[in-house]
Amino acid sequence: MVGHQLKENSVTDSPHISVRNLSVHFVLGRQLFGKPPVVRAVDEVSLEIPKGSFFGLVGESGSGKTTLGRAILKAAPITSGQIVYRDNEVEYDLGSIGKEQLKDYRLRAQLIFQDPYAALSPRMTVRDIIAEPLEVMGITHTRAETDDRVREMASKCRLNLEHLRRFPHAFSGGQRQRISIARALVCNPRFVVADESVAALDVSIQADILNLLESLRGELMNTFLFISHDLSVVAHICDTVAVMYLGALVESAPTRSLFSNPRHPYTKALLSAIPSLDPDVRGKAQKLEGEIPSPITPPSGCKFHTRCPIAEERCSSEIPLWRELSDGHSVACHFAE
Repeated sequence: MVGHQLKENSVTDSPHISVRNLSVHFVLGRQLFGKPPVVRAVDEVSLEIPKGSFFGLVGESGSGKTTLGRAILKAAPITSGQIVYRDNEVEYDLGSIGKEQLKDYRLRAQLIFQDPYAALSPRMTVRDIIAEPLEVMGITHTRAETDDRVREMASKCRLNLEHLRRFPHAFSGGQRQRISIARALVCNPRFVVADESVAALDVSIQADILNLLESLRGELMNTFLFISHDLSVVAHICDTVAVMYLGALVESAPTRSLFSNPRHPYTKALLSAIPSLDPDVRGKAQKLEGEIPSPITPPSGCKFHTRCPIAEERCSSEIPLWRELSDGHSVACHFAE
C-alpha cells in the first residue's frame, strides 16, 4: 500500500499552465433531424498549475480528467476558453498556436501513458524506444550523441545499460513504466502529464515509481499534472489537488488542506473510500448512491445534486459559484461553509 503521507505545498505561485473557462465538447455522429448529441467532457474549467509543482487531478472514471490533460497537451480540440503555457523562455496561447510554435511546444510538454504494456512497441528495442523522440524532433544529430542522451536518461530512470538491447516483452510492468518515463523525459520537457501512470501496477511497485518521479522532478525541475483516481497515491506525491466531477471542478486546495478539511460532499465521499486497516474507519465510509450522470445530458444546477446527501431544492436549479474559502482552498458548493 502506498504510504498515506501528505505533501506540503512548497512550490512557487508562478503559474506554468493557466486554464480559463475551458470547455471541450465532442459531437456524436450525425442526425437527419435536429442537432446531434454533444458530450460535454470538460465544461467551464479554470485552474492554475504552479511551476515546479506536482498538481493532482482526481475524480471518478468519466469525470473528464484525461480529456483535460489531453487538451493542455494540445491533443484534444478546445471548444472554448483559453490555455496559456509559460516558462522562462516562451509563452504560448494554445488556442492560437502556430505550426512551428506547436512543434516547439511538443518539446516542452510530454505525456506518460497509463498502460506500460500497450504504450511500448514490441518490435523496437528499449534503446530505440527512448531514442525515438530525439530523432523525430531533431534534437540530436549523430548516433553517438543520441546514445549518450539515451544512456543518461536510462540511468536516471534506474534502468541498466544492458536493458537497452532488449525488447519490451522481457520486462515487468514496473520496468516498462520506467522505460515509458525515460522516453517521455529524454527531451527534457518542462511540463509532463502523468495520466494514471501507476494505476496498472502492483501497489508494491507504485511507491517505487512515485519516488522515481519525485526524484526526477527535483533533478530536472519539471512540472507535473498527475491524473489519478486513487487519493492515497495523490496524498503521497502531490502539492495541490483539484477534484473533478462530470467535467467540472468542484474543489481545489493544497494537499494537506484538502485531506484535513474537505468542503465539498463529493470530495468527502472520495476520501471516505480510501482503504483503511481500522475496522471502525471502514464502517464509516460514505457511499454515493446511483451512477455518475451522462455528460450528454448533465443535471441542471449543481451537477452533483442527484447523488449528494445534503442537496436541497436550490441545488437542482442554481449553479454554485466557484469561490475561495481560505488561502488556496476553493470550492463550488452552496453549503461549503
